[in-house]
Amino acid sequence: MVGKFKSARVYLKPSSPGTGIIAGESVRSVVEKAGVQDILTKSYGSGNPLNIVKATFEALKKLETPVIAAKKRGIPLKKLFGQGEV
Repeated sequence: MVGKFKSARVYLKPSSPGTGIIAGESVRSVVEKAGVQDILTKSYGSGNPLNIVKATFEALKKLETPVIAAKKRGIPLKKLFGQGEV
């Protein structure tokens, strides 16, 4: 996901389990409070912490639940996770 706010951009990328939170101070505080455990992040543009935090919120807003993702793709939830018939 990419979040943008003014000239700040934040890229959020899921990582493999056990990686932890690889992020700067501003992004780290937000994703920790959101309950994210494994993530890679990179911020570009503005170094203003407030703009980075707002860009992080914008990126998190773009996330969708597995149920919504399955509906968009028109597949059952089990198939989305590779447990059903392929």
